[in-house]
Amino acid sequence: MVETLFEDIFTVTQKDPDGKKFDRVNRIEARSEQFDMYMLLDINTEIYPMRVKEKFMMVLASTLNLDGTPDTGYFIQGDKKSLADKFEYVMHGKLYRISEEGAGKHVKADIFVSFGGLLMQLRGDPSIAAKFELDQKLFILIRKV
Repeated sequence: MVETLFEDIFTVTQKDPDGKKFDRVNRIEARSEQFDMYMLLDINTEIYPMRVKEKFMMVLASTLNLDGTPDTGYFIQGDKKSLADKFEYVMHGKLYRISEEGAGKHVKADIFVSFGGLLMQLRGDPSIAAKFELDQKLFILIRKV
């Protein structure tokens, strides 16, 4: 069985908070329900449009193989089922920065991932960030709920 690194349901709170930068990309702000995580994510809106107040499930995983075997980096076309079959929008990227800010009970951890130039920032509980490591390859999987 595939082990996911993080999953939660998010609600889009704002779209393009710093103004529209690209024609086919929106930067969304979202807040998670279970872990109270903050996320800033670039989405290709030509493929997957999102609206404010819309809810979606987001999963971060290191592999799409249902048996949990590591990803080879190659796509082999066939009838093999994968974790991606359960989602509507999937991107592959690399974790390029992990940081912490604050002190005591108010410490927050940030992980930053680049999905081919589309960026994600995930901020929240440092124990969640402990599951990740620098230069780790990740898949983000999204479906609306």
